[in-house]
Amino acid sequence: MTKIGLEIHCQLTKLESKLFCSCKADYREFEPNINICPICIGLPGSLPILNQKAVEKATMIAMALNCNTPEKIAFFRKNYFYPDLPKNFQITQLNVYGDTSVGGTGTLMVGEKKIRITRIQLEEDPGRLIYEGSSEKNLITLVDYNRAGTPLVEIVTEPDFENPKEVREFLNILSDLLENLGVSDPSLEGAMRADANVSIEGGNKVEIKNIGSFHDLEKAVHFEITRQQSLHSRDIPIIQETRHWDDKRKITVPSRSKEEDLDYRYFLEGDIPWIKINEEIKEKLKTEMPESISSKKQRYITKYNIPTQVAEVLSSDKFYSDLFENAHTKENAKEIANIITTDLMGLVDTREKREESKLKPSHLRDIADSILSNKIARNSAKNALYEIVKTGDNLSDIIAKLDLGNMTTESELSAIIELVISEEPNAIEQARSNPQTINYLVGKVMQKTKGKADPRITLDLLKKKI
Repeated sequence: MTKIGLEIHCQLTKLESKLFCSCKADYREFEPNINICPICIGLPGSLPILNQKAVEKATMIAMALNCNTPEKIAFFRKNYFYPDLPKNFQITQLNVYGDTSVGGTGTLMVGEKKIRITRIQLEEDPGRLIYEGSSEKNLITLVDYNRAGTPLVEIVTEPDFENPKEVREFLNILSDLLENLGVSDPSLEGAMRADANVSIEGGNKVEIKNIGSFHDLEKAVHFEITRQQSLHSRDIPIIQETRHWDDKRKITVPSRSKEEDLDYRYFLEGDIPWIKINEEIKEKLKTEMPESISSKKQRYITKYNIPTQVAEVLSSDKFYSDLFENAHTKENAKEIANIITTDLMGLVDTREKREESKLKPSHLRDIADSILSNKIARNSAKNALYEIVKTGDNLSDIIAKLDLGNMTTESELSAIIELVISEEPNAIEQARSNPQTINYLVGKVMQKTKGKADPRITLDLLKKKI
């Protein structure tokens, strides 16, 4: 039996400042070692000042994951030497005096399976190590402390996963949940990272670190399961250790023996008092939490009759669901949902494309209303959407510029229909004996009009002429 547990590290990227000082939480815009101060690089005599908003955001995550939220939380020093941690200790949380981390036991559903959350703790992110050099002989390590002190939530699960696919599904669901809460943007580089603990029946637990993406984590877990099964089949002991993912060779490699809690010499952080989070604060945070993804999905299905699969895709991505919420009316909701999931997702499928897009909710509303009023065909609407994403121009201007307006009058369509009838005598005969085949002729008319013919009017005219 395979057991897999996760340790997910999620930066609270929506905050303005770091966890214990006023330096920017968004370190990505800075040149190396610019976004630092005496507190986040641990100069002697500097004192941490806890970011209240970070505690609130972490508590919201705990509540969204159905965790227990204690009345008091505490911070500890985790002592170890890493070159990217300038203080030589990390300020984090630990459940020594009962449940004193920001979140206790919780759950998250992956399909029909319940994944147990062990705890959620608030801590500071270390700096970044950057490796340069063309070979092992001339490899050098550079340290950038800009990230040191960035607010980080660590989410630890029980070993409830049985295969890499479940791991990937869980991380996708969790990523969507965090983005929907408005606490983090998981698509940013390094904003959401995960380590895995893997063991097979009869073997010790092995931790895999240094994994750059969910895709690589899935591969790393799969490789590690195979490696351990191979060792077990040959009666070779599986050593409890930490292994790193070698992205070039796509294998896990030994890193160090696995530390235990005692090795870190935890003790209470004397410069940060115990923090009280009373019920009044929790109730306030609950009112500030956005609608959950599952609630959105159900509302889209029941209120707007949007198909289940479309509602699931639409509700799970904050970018698209925000567009939908700001664009739809009761009348056009289903049409807008279809435009987003059928056409728009293919046009803005990366973070960069989303940022460059000129599309506004009003554009989507205009396109949907024009389709429903037969001013523009769906195929033409797709072409218009492409232009709007690039230019941000008004729909009416694009229709005029590209001549996308529907052909809806009998006089406009009659000549083209007559031409199709003369070119397709066999199809005409088939349509007379088998009315269902008339759709082939409708398609031919649509082809000649470049999708501008109104399908309903075209069908009526064809039936009359045949």
